[in-house]
Amino acid sequence: MPIASGHFIAGKQVPSCNSQTFASHNPCTGGIVGYAARGDALDAEAGVSAASSAFKAWSGLPPSERERVLLRAADRIEQSAIDLIDLLIDESGSTQSKARFEVNYTASLLRTAAGEARRLYGDTFPNDKPQRISLVIREPLGVVVAITPFNAPLVLLAKMTAFPLAAGNTVVAKPSEETPLIAVRFAELLSAAGMPDGVFNVITGYGRECGEALTQHPKVQGIALTGSTSTGRRIGAIAAAGMKRVQLELGGDNPLLVLADADPKKSADIAAVGAFYHAGQICMASSRIIVERAIAHEFAEALTAKAASLHLGDLRDQRTAYGPLINSQALARVDSYVRDALANGAELLSGGQAATGLTYKPTVLWRGKHISRPSCGEVFGPVATVYPVDDLEAALALANDSEHGLSAGVLTNDLVRGLTAARRIRCGAVHLGMHSFQSDTLAPIGGFGLSGIGRSGGKYSVAHFTELKWISVELGETPNPF
Repeated sequence: MPIASGHFIAGKQVPSCNSQTFASHNPCTGGIVGYAARGDALDAEAGVSAASSAFKAWSGLPPSERERVLLRAADRIEQSAIDLIDLLIDESGSTQSKARFEVNYTASLLRTAAGEARRLYGDTFPNDKPQRISLVIREPLGVVVAITPFNAPLVLLAKMTAFPLAAGNTVVAKPSEETPLIAVRFAELLSAAGMPDGVFNVITGYGRECGEALTQHPKVQGIALTGSTSTGRRIGAIAAAGMKRVQLELGGDNPLLVLADADPKKSADIAAVGAFYHAGQICMASSRIIVERAIAHEFAEALTAKAASLHLGDLRDQRTAYGPLINSQALARVDSYVRDALANGAELLSGGQAATGLTYKPTVLWRGKHISRPSCGEVFGPVATVYPVDDLEAALALANDSEHGLSAGVLTNDLVRGLTAARRIRCGAVHLGMHSFQSDTLAPIGGFGLSGIGRSGGKYSVAHFTELKWISVELGETPNPF
């Protein structure tokens, strides 16, 4: 039976002010998973009002209290693992293993954030005035809006909200319209763990109808977005106009460098995970694989064989590598990317078409003669393009030939060459010995250029969503100048 889900405002589910709903579909079967409230500006107002009203009490709690709530929330996530895994499979097209990873990682994120509640460190600094003491303290911003994507709807919702919450902010989350149900379920689990009413709220619906009303609201002081570069540009402009703190984690066009000393087959196995995990619907996916020419053909043959061996089937089958793209528009965009690449000189080594339904075959492209890039931008699908190059200098030049700069990987056994590459690739993270899709609860995740602004995770999120305040204390009388 389809789930009926409302907004989550002030500790309970409520219908939209306009009583409208929209369907959340299973991308694998096309069936309806449930119906969510379709929010508008009035619902956005209600969510922000609840968060604003709860801010004083939440930010005034001892850090141990915020810590306790987040730790209990992590326990609730783990206790609800079976239900959450089922919902992730049905609503987002995750495989069983990917859904389980999300649940476990979400619990870890909540526990990491709980620890950050105790680490809102300030500072002191010396003064030329001997009778003055200067203190620098951190204070939460206030209400933070989090706009979260469909590809990792539980993990990214937790990452983008748990750290601002730990710092004393209150939150209104606007999940992707593709995955609203998992966000409301997350809110219910936080509430059951003791999160006070109004501290964490969820407004479901479409960006144009409720998302922009949230980001434009005068009581909103911070905005966190994980999404496309086009959405980031729009949200960034809104934030700048309102002088709001903004953290944008946007698209990636991520390189994986395979140097000549690396084992071609082992490298191909690593590259396949980086490129094809969750059907490539990962902003840090290794979509551009740049290989030194000495091993390029052997690597490409191994990657092609690996792609052909991947099992595509029942999402609850442990053998299944990945599932469907999120909707028909995504499928058309990925196929258009491949057609554009082929029209501009790429050679198709495997895949290049849908397997069944919204599932696209793992696709390997070879660009041996033409280095010109497809015009479609980030592929966000199960497509890996192999670029043979003569040497490390050529590999670095091609790696940096992008307006994005989110993540990269370097496969080599030569630490000096690996670190040289890591220092010279312009992006937010470089991983030696592994593909570009990596994460850690304590790591600063974010990128250069069109990949965004700011960093999320651990103390970096806390710093981003707190304000510094200088407090000075005069201990003696100071002569007045007049």
